[in-house]
Amino acid sequence: MATEIKAPQFPESVADGTVATWHKKEGEAVKRDELLVDIETDKVVLEVVAPSDGVVGKILKDEGDTVESQEVLGSLEAGSGAGGGDAKQEESKDDGKDDAKADQQKAEAKSEPADAGGGDDDAQAGPAARKMMSEHGLSAGDVKGTGRDGRITKEDVEKALANRQEKPASSSSESKAAPIPEAEPGEREERRVPMTRLRKRIAERLVSAQQNAAMLTTFNEVNMKPIMDMRKNYKDAFEKAHGVRLGFMGFFTRACVEALKRYPEVNASIDGDDVVYHGYYDVGVAVSTERGLVVPVVRDADQKGLAEVESQIIDYGQKAQKGKLSIDEMTGGTFTISNGGVFGSLMSMPILNPPQTAILGMHKIQERPMAVDGKVEILPMMYLALSYDHRLIDGKQAVQFLVTVKNFIEDPARLLLDI
Repeated sequence: MATEIKAPQFPESVADGTVATWHKKEGEAVKRDELLVDIETDKVVLEVVAPSDGVVGKILKDEGDTVESQEVLGSLEAGSGAGGGDAKQEESKDDGKDDAKADQQKAEAKSEPADAGGGDDDAQAGPAARKMMSEHGLSAGDVKGTGRDGRITKEDVEKALANRQEKPASSSSESKAAPIPEAEPGEREERRVPMTRLRKRIAERLVSAQQNAAMLTTFNEVNMKPIMDMRKNYKDAFEKAHGVRLGFMGFFTRACVEALKRYPEVNASIDGDDVVYHGYYDVGVAVSTERGLVVPVVRDADQKGLAEVESQIIDYGQKAQKGKLSIDEMTGGTFTISNGGVFGSLMSMPILNPPQTAILGMHKIQERPMAVDGKVEILPMMYLALSYDHRLIDGKQAVQFLVTVKNFIEDPARLLLDI
């Protein structure tokens, strides 16, 4: 009996997705909850797992295909797929031609070597790799797959082509292949790859933010010495008590929340001709991943202490790198903090994260000579940037908000005393 493999139920904000990677081939045995296929949306990559033990049947949606919520991707057949006990039991229970033929095909698929050419190409290579192999007359047997389960990637094909240029063709299949022209001296190579859904979505949102908002940026600088001294004095005790390292993001999140309470326009959003004032403080924290920038949200940040904020940010960072963030964890947010300083940025103008009306940019801590009480001191300084939507936030409010954040960071005891 076959079970349908379906795409996940997408939220209302996600129209469709793209089949990114099949981790199993037709005829391959799987265990319950084992990863079958990744579905990439414009926000996250969703994993589809096996609903039960069985064998992957017909794959209906190949890599690169667009799928809608709950659309059938393929089927999962009962049995072990080993051509042994389960298959024989099915054969004896049902003398129908379809079941017997399916079992025979599975057995043949298992008996063929992994690098067989011809029809095996589709099962062994992704869409981009198959296209390149077809263009250059390669079969799966000509390419050594380094992907998961021996799957052939585009890079594997490129490597095989490079090796073929170095060695003359030795087989009849190679002699029939289209010749690869050698690069002319001084020729510059180019690679053309399609944007991922996430990258396209990021591009759309950034362009939209610049076109639809009256965006301005105000700057200030903050003396990080008080925070650094506090970390130095209490980091061991803090980590022992809470099980998490005392970082800077917790202080900045708390400082922003207190500043947002004083300037509610910075925590608001524009909806058509209406201004929506949020009575809660959901702070997004921008995280860079290999796939692009994502912004998980610390919910009700005003109700969380430093340890809770630090712990959640660390958890989000780990999930983001593994592609495990859920859509709910990245939905909403009333204000965003972006830290370009971790990459060495000294100053930048962060772009708004619609429909939010403000975003704080943190930057690299750098020692600079500063005038203090008529004397020059070397202090660890950080430039802060606040980009804001001038349609709602006036320059005075933006500057005062940023000064408030600066004051809390330079005198962190005020965060505890609420002054």
